Amino acid sequence: MHFPRFYPILDVATARRRGLEPAAAAAQILDAGARILQFRFKGFFSRGVFADAEKIANACARAGAIFVMNDRADLARMLGGALHLGQEDLPPSEARRVLGREAILGYSTHNEAQLRAAASEPVDYLALGPIFGTATKLNPDPVVGIEELRRLRQLTERPLVAIGGITRENARAVIDAGADSVAVIGDLFPENGRIRDRIEEWLDRAAIGDRPPPSQAGL
Repeated sequence: MHFPRFYPILDVATARRRGLEPAAAAAQILDAGARILQFRFKGFFSRGVFADAEKIANACARAGAIFVMNDRADLARMLGGALHLGQEDLPPSEARRVLGREAILGYSTHNEAQLRAAASEPVDYLALGPIFGTATKLNPDPVVGIEELRRLRQLTERPLVAIGGITRENARAVIDAGADSVAVIGDLFPENGRIRDRIEEWLDRAAIGDRPPPSQAGL
């Protein structure tokens, strides 16, 4: 499968710490041209949270972008989206029974043993991280690092999404080490709140973003 190189993750807690409501933040991300967007919420799924997820799923559909639900197979199925699972979530083989055969399913790994074990799982892409130190998890796994990413890249032919502490400054090194895509959480949110401008910075980097070079635009 072709996978967007830039994979923004809209973490609800991070957005709200920056004074941004999830649906408004998602609108800026999608308006800037992101081709995939994950909705990440760690907590009780109230009606309000579900309403936000539904708004964002609908916005992704209008924009022609992939909507990904984090953790919740049932809600991914209800919203017609993809699903991303962690090591402590429902096993991918069980989640596939909920999702159906066609929906995109991703799975997080953090080391060689997990990456090898994922080879038998019915998933479409794998995530690996944290590549660098990250502040978006309370108890992060050990840092993988660039050289280990380069080595582990050889263990799977599936699209590999690198995650954890990735910024505009270090993303190129991550791609050079073999990642097909970079997942970004913290570096989506500038201090001035202008997320669209930040997303455009990501997409305008020829080696990272998914836009065609200027000479090919409109072809």
